[in-house]
Amino acid sequence: MPTEPQRDPRRVVLTKDGPALIEGPVDLVTDDGATLHCDRFVVAVCLCRRSRDYPLCDTSHRRHRRD
Repeated sequence: MPTEPQRDPRRVVLTKDGPALIEGPVDLVTDDGATLHCDRFVVAVCLCRRSRDYPLCDTSHRRHRRD
């Protein structure tokens, strides 16, 4: 039985009051099933859902600071 090739694990950094930083390249699959291929060496994924470019972060979280 053929096995899947060994992949190095992706590093995901959760930032305080900001995006998740994922080592790329990476494919993001949205809730509607669309796939977004990101070939950058680090991809910022929005966690606050304020980004106009969701699921990618556009730094909109900076305008809305939490207490």
